[in-house]
Amino acid sequence: MKSRVILFIFGFLVWMGLSWPPDIPHIGIGVLVAAFIAYMTGDMFVNRPHVFKHPSRYFWFLYYIPVFLWECFKANIDVAYRVIHPFVPIRPGIVKVKTKLKTDTALTFLANSITLTPGTLTVDIDKEKGILYIHWIDVTNQDIDKATEIIVKKFERILERVFE
Repeated sequence: MKSRVILFIFGFLVWMGLSWPPDIPHIGIGVLVAAFIAYMTGDMFVNRPHVFKHPSRYFWFLYYIPVFLWECFKANIDVAYRVIHPFVPIRPGIVKVKTKLKTDTALTFLANSITLTPGTLTVDIDKEKGILYIHWIDVTNQDIDKATEIIVKKFERILERVFE
């Protein structure tokens, strides 16, 4: 039940942020949509609602947003360079990387962060072993530790403080 309430609050706040400035019809629809989503998916949202009581997690998440946007910007420039280069310098392949993250939410955020960063795509996750399989547009190193350092570490250390 707690996870549904938390999901409703977050969903409603996101709705209000996206439909600013607030007025009666937007508030009413926001309540209905947030309640429907919370009812349908509340049990899948979070298994540990007590983690939302720690304010430091919110500050780390706010720090994560510009880090993600910066990494996304750099990756966009890199992919654009590869596209306009006359010889298309790519060496695509799938690499295996390790992660210390264990919770479903943290792994989902990590996988989505990797996928949303151009040039990489999360193909599979082995939760028990803490391994992600990533399709990489330019495989510079197939060593698990080196690939983990290049692809995962920039997001993992922040997401660990937010979700673990």
